[in-house]
Amino acid sequence: MADIRDLSAYQSTFDRIKDVRAQAIHHTRLARQFSAERRDLMQGLIDQGVSQADIARELGVTRQAIQKMLAC
Repeated sequence: MADIRDLSAYQSTFDRIKDVRAQAIHHTRLARQFSAERRDLMQGLIDQGVSQADIARELGVTRQAIQKMLAC
């Protein structure tokens, strides 16, 4: 026979898990939006003639990091 437990004593923990999950989903969406904005801003600089190396130097990252940011 299956062990059926009363989980009501843990309801506040379940509620907190649900809240944290919702926050994580929200933050993931924001991160995607910021990533797209960053990419668009960098692409605008490149379209105006700024090199990836110059962007990397200004941001303190490698040129390869800029390439990855532009690819996402």
